[in-house]
Amino acid sequence: REFVSDNSSVVLGAALENAIPFAVTHELIRQGLQNLNMIAPISDISTDMLIGAGCVKTVTGAWVGNVSGGMGHNYRRAAEKGIPNSIKINDYSNFSIGMAFFAGAYGLPYIPVKSILGSDITKSNTSIKMSTNPFSDELEPVALVPALKPDIAFLVVQRSDRFGNSHIWGSTGLTQEASIAAEKIIVLADELVEPEVIASDPSRVLIPGFGVNAVCHVPAACHPSPLIGRWKRDHEFFHNYHQQTRDPAGFENWCDQWIRHLPDHEAYRSKLGDRLETLRIIGDAPSAPANY
Repeated sequence: REFVSDNSSVVLGAALENAIPFAVTHELIRQGLQNLNMIAPISDISTDMLIGAGCVKTVTGAWVGNVSGGMGHNYRRAAEKGIPNSIKINDYSNFSIGMAFFAGAYGLPYIPVKSILGSDITKSNTSIKMSTNPFSDELEPVALVPALKPDIAFLVVQRSDRFGNSHIWGSTGLTQEASIAAEKIIVLADELVEPEVIASDPSRVLIPGFGVNAVCHVPAACHPSPLIGRWKRDHEFFHNYHQQTRDPAGFENWCDQWIRHLPDHEAYRSKLGDRLETLRIIGDAPSAPANY
């Protein structure tokens, strides 16, 4: 409530298919926020939920859907029929949105890329400008991708201290670039630890605490997406969502059951019950120690 309001631009899913902050998605829906600009290279069904709940005005990203099932039904309905409301789509490739975050993180107004040349992205996203390489005599074409500077980025991490210094391992995707580019950062920690634990391995700290606006202890905040070393992906949950949201009424029923009629993430975990424990990663596969 303090950091997100109507019309905010929000990053969810910066770590790609891993560590998606679904607990945030649910809370944004419960609070009834509107006209959000959802920014994510991969949001899986997160942004699809927000679109179906009428929270989204703009989608800035490469794709919205269900990796297990295909394009999100709410996303398709909104884009093609304006149901529940029309959305604006700022089209990117996964790589070009990563470079837009990079530009935002490093204070660049734009960044040149070549990978989208020849695609329709340069036509559908009018903010991307065509130019030529000034260092070449061959009039070599480049696409100029403007910097992205979101209002807020949400991060799911394996552990954090109370000051916001956190450890992230495994695939981090665009976590660091998107977070540095954002004006505000909220960390969702699967575990809260003492500062000494974080200080023992500084190389795993992507975002130092002085850049973090809030720390929330939210175990399994990523469900149904995975979190390396903590939670497995809930494939069945994704499949069920895809089946049950094929029409607007089905989505409304699903959303009432899993989001609107639950007061918070603790109630969501309780509803999952023993199913959540079957997803907990057990056993150890530690990395080799590093001698600092």
